[in-house]
Amino acid sequence: MTPSDSQHGDQYREESLTLAGSVAMGTGVMIGAGIFALTGQVAELAGGLFPLAFIAAAVVVAFSAYSYIKVCNEYPSAGGIAMILKKAYGPGVVTAGCSLLMYFSMVINESLVARTFGTYTMRIFGEGSDSWLVPTLGVGLIVVAFIVNLLGNEVIGGLSKITAIIKIVGIAVFAGIGLWVSGLSFDTLTGESAASDAHGGVGGFLAAVALSILAYKGFTTITNSGDEIKVPKKNVGRSIIFSLLICTGLYVLVTLAVAGNLSVNEIIAARDSSLAEAARPAVGQWGEWLTIGLAIIATISGIIASMFAVSRMLAMLTDMDLVPHRHFGMPGRIQKHTLVYTAVSAVALTIFFDLSRIASLGAIFYIVMDMAIHWGVFKHLRSELNARGWVLLTALVLDAVVLGAFLYLKLTTDPLVVVVALGSIAVVFGLEGWFLRAMSGQPDDETA
Repeated sequence: MTPSDSQHGDQYREESLTLAGSVAMGTGVMIGAGIFALTGQVAELAGGLFPLAFIAAAVVVAFSAYSYIKVCNEYPSAGGIAMILKKAYGPGVVTAGCSLLMYFSMVINESLVARTFGTYTMRIFGEGSDSWLVPTLGVGLIVVAFIVNLLGNEVIGGLSKITAIIKIVGIAVFAGIGLWVSGLSFDTLTGESAASDAHGGVGGFLAAVALSILAYKGFTTITNSGDEIKVPKKNVGRSIIFSLLICTGLYVLVTLAVAGNLSVNEIIAARDSSLAEAARPAVGQWGEWLTIGLAIIATISGIIASMFAVSRMLAMLTDMDLVPHRHFGMPGRIQKHTLVYTAVSAVALTIFFDLSRIASLGAIFYIVMDMAIHWGVFKHLRSELNARGWVLLTALVLDAVVLGAFLYLKLTTDPLVVVVALGSIAVVFGLEGWFLRAMSGQPDDETA
């Protein structure tokens, strides 16, 4: 029995998850805060072209998914991102540091979900996103998600399937009604106004694509359950592809519905809850309440599923001796401890950061990690996996282009985000280097 088995024995059951179940899990995590919180922020960068930004992000993520699918099809396991990085780079600083970047990006996403929950909930009472009750409600949701995760897998799994169906159907209905009311007009994508509304030009559009990627990155959750999916060498890849296709279709329909019912300025003004704002002219007050209800369901289910996946990932890194661990007197398995650490970190981010900065940090951390994945597969695993080099390099270049545009834009508008992000990355890799040298008693000789 492996350390993972001993520590998490009741958490893992090989080939216990059907293809439909894994798709539900992937879409359940992806359709969380992304489309509800990011639409307005993306519109602020891309102007009237924001629906195209979501489409472009789907293309970038599709290329990115290739690396994950190739590795997980060959080596399905519960290790997910950490396993992929370890296969590529070995158990060293790069693997540990990039795995932690993914962990932190997921924790950041939880705080994004939490604040989105608070923002949409406060619309019921006519309050805006600047109310002190927004982070308070967000913290409350994190606490509830923590308690639910203590109840076990069966509760989480059952809840994920039910809410995934509600979210998909509800969002599809919202998009359909919005498009019908707006006359199914696609002028916002082709007209002169769309182009002129793109505040940052090409750079702004590319930065918007980088931010939109956050709405899709939940597909990586599927890689954490590789050996639990039935016929994993076939169904891990299928699960990722189906999840991305479903979410892309929904996101395109939703953004077109929003664009058809609100001007760009109106979307930006209500950027933290733009879907609810778009529902009002389309179908009236009851439509706004329906959208708020969907947002609440999506954020609650999203953070519950995410907290499980995130705490599990940190526990895996602990079992691999890639990160230090302290019990601090807490009883139970390691995953219970990592669940506490995850919840506390998410609470801190929810309190001290607004939605825009939370999303920015998450995008930077995730794309940096994603680039490491592509380079590692290209340099170390390409022949072994029979992977196409041009696809891997295309994924790497696309990530680099959108990340570069995003960093440049943030340097001119909110340099603190860039300083915090790059400083945090340096600290993570520096501390990991120190920890691994201390563990081995000799300098780390890993090469990228």
